[in-house]
Amino acid sequence: MTVYQAGKIARDQVMQQAGEIPGFDGAFFHGSINELPANASLPENSDVDIVIISEKLKPEFSGKLIRDGLILDVSRLGRGQLGAAEEILGQYHLAGSFRNPNIIADISGNLTRVQKEVSRGFARSYWVRQRCQDAAERVYRFLKQSDESVLLPGQVTSWLFAKGVLTHILLVAGLRNPTVRKRYFAVNKLLSEYHLSDFYEILLGSLGCTRIDRSQVENQLEVLTRIFDVTQSLKKTQQPFAGDISDAGRIISIEGSQHLIGSGYHREAVFWIIATYSRCMNILYHDAPDMYQDHLADYYQLLKPLGIFSSEDLRFANEESRKILPRVMEVAELIIRGNRDIRD
Repeated sequence: MTVYQAGKIARDQVMQQAGEIPGFDGAFFHGSINELPANASLPENSDVDIVIISEKLKPEFSGKLIRDGLILDVSRLGRGQLGAAEEILGQYHLAGSFRNPNIIADISGNLTRVQKEVSRGFARSYWVRQRCQDAAERVYRFLKQSDESVLLPGQVTSWLFAKGVLTHILLVAGLRNPTVRKRYFAVNKLLSEYHLSDFYEILLGSLGCTRIDRSQVENQLEVLTRIFDVTQSLKKTQQPFAGDISDAGRIISIEGSQHLIGSGYHREAVFWIIATYSRCMNILYHDAPDMYQDHLADYYQLLKPLGIFSSEDLRFANEESRKILPRVMEVAELIIRGNRDIRD
């Protein structure tokens, strides 16, 4: 399926639903699809992110959905949540979606105005540095959330995403999409282009998977697959990211991880395997506590190759994230200065 074909399916789905969405004011494409030319093939095991501007969403048209063979990931922003162009230019997770024309529908005309203004300022060095700083502040927020009083999956998630957002700082500096699941794959490519591959090994070392071998990651994926199936069958309540533990989510998390491993990027698959397992554990804790206990030993075995055996290890790893962050910012500055598309 080409990007053009995927975009058409997504647009058609939005317009079919628009009349039934309360307060519908527009929609736009978010994420990696905005970086791809229309005639490119949509990457395997990928979804298309759509943000709806509305008062609320219908449950049947939110989260991960499969439509005409395409996985859509639909989320919502309220009318007052989007902000002005200058606010968006400083938000690293949102600005990239407005770099190129991305509007699906625009009732008020505001989305089109914002997109044009963000596009004009996107590559200015001031805003690139602001977005890098925005990502750095997110690292600190994740570190603050890592508290030993929090349930283990919450501790692991905070540790993991503090590490993962370090890659986003660099991707933002390179004017790349701060992708979610394939962030390590993307930053590896970026650093290679800037002759900074040695620093990639430092990033992987910070996560703990520099020396992890393919067989270990394949075992991690097998363990994840088991708990994914159990969780999907037992989930009841609306826990965070429960929608990702679904048939559509399986294509992304399980098949997508297998594709990375099979392509020789087993180390790059570790991040999302751990993230998804942690989400499953959180759901089981709330919806099937006995199963949570049954899978706790597997959880520790999953973390063991990364050097995580206890909450104390997580605390030490978080301190390491604080220490490496200034170096990440220095490397980001090297990328900014070396990027000819960035202007003063």
